[in-house]
Amino acid sequence: FQSQDERFAFIAEWYDPSASLFRRYELLYYPKDSSIEMYDVKNRRTFLRRTKYESLHVEDLYVGSKVTVFSRHLTIVDYGNLYTSRKLGSRKERTLALIKPDGMRKIGELLDIIINSGLTITKAKMMLLSRKEAADFYADHRAKPFYHDLLQFIMSGPILAMELLGDDAVSKWRAIVGPANPTATESDTLDSISESFGHCGLRDAAHGPDSVASAAKELELFFPSSGGRGPVSSAKFTNCTCCIIKPHAVNEGLTGKIVKAILKEGFEISALQMFNLERPNVEEFYEIYKGVVPEYLEMVSELCSGPCIAMEIRQFDPSKVFRDFCGPSDPALARHLRPGTLRAVFGKDKIQNAVHCTDLPEDGLLEVK
Repeated sequence: FQSQDERFAFIAEWYDPSASLFRRYELLYYPKDSSIEMYDVKNRRTFLRRTKYESLHVEDLYVGSKVTVFSRHLTIVDYGNLYTSRKLGSRKERTLALIKPDGMRKIGELLDIIINSGLTITKAKMMLLSRKEAADFYADHRAKPFYHDLLQFIMSGPILAMELLGDDAVSKWRAIVGPANPTATESDTLDSISESFGHCGLRDAAHGPDSVASAAKELELFFPSSGGRGPVSSAKFTNCTCCIIKPHAVNEGLTGKIVKAILKEGFEISALQMFNLERPNVEEFYEIYKGVVPEYLEMVSELCSGPCIAMEIRQFDPSKVFRDFCGPSDPALARHLRPGTLRAVFGKDKIQNAVHCTDLPEDGLLEVK
């Protein structure tokens, strides 16, 4: 009987902009028919009667995730009961995925590998490490003869740090990375990242912590929970324009493919960061479209419906304009007129058109900042 109408319970928060406060709900999810219901915790009354909601899946529901229910953006802050926590929370782990300077040219492929492995990217930022940060990261290797080479290498260019979430994420990601120096006997590492993208020894393209404890410690260095800044962004703020991979495209697992297409076209991605935007910030960001574009409100809702990825794009060939590569804002039009553009390939409609790009050259720096 239990599995017949199994349900999972979560505590979710919604920021009510008109009252400027957070409201709490109990969110119930029934996997059998993908239906949900919601209760207002404070007023103890039904907020949403049980109703089918196809766009929510059990994989989207975990503590810390952001989900959209009828255009309300909810953050899941806790499990609602022991059953849900045992069933869904027990094997969920967080780990650090680090793409090293030598792996950065293949960042699109590496993002694809992560996304296809079933792990969820919950944080991402391209960073430059200071000597102190590099030394903290490699503290365990201080006595090794190659210690200084390690520091030089990790500081030699931008790295991409990510927090990954998933079942047994630590061992899963570690297995995908593979050993730093695969030997001939380790034939099972042939399609590991170190094997496919690394260059022997220190240059092994990617890193993954070896235990849940080291994962927690290393995540703290890159994404401090105290609200500290962590290492600086790799943004250069010169000859740049802004590109945002919209939430629907991130959700559909298109990040790696879009990044690959941008690099293949000869543009440089000099900074990248994942954001969860609140509505007031999006309204401010899209202000130039207000009253100009009829889809303004829907565009705002889309951009705050889940995580998005903002990038600083640099171009050195003046004839290659990034905005042209994004294509017309309506993907149907783009497919007709400019079939090779990002929106033609990855966009669905005028709201879910895969990417936002800076429209006016003079706004590039402003949007990146």
